[in-house]
Amino acid sequence: MARDLPPLDALRAFEAAARHLSFTLAASELNLTQGAISRHVKNLEDWLGIVLFDRTAQGLVRTPAGER
Repeated sequence: MARDLPPLDALRAFEAAARHLSFTLAASELNLTQGAISRHVKNLEDWLGIVLFDRTAQGLVRTPAGER
């Protein structure tokens, strides 16, 4: 039953990063480091088995799955 829902910290990190399109701004909002946000999002991507962001030189871009 514990695996039915993704980790709440990962969902919070994803939501903030998706809204800001920035791990740095999400980290500032949640009082975490940029690395912690990145790890949370990666954990969520691994848990879901999909890629939520494309990481580019210009910043983050939500994938179609990340948009959904």
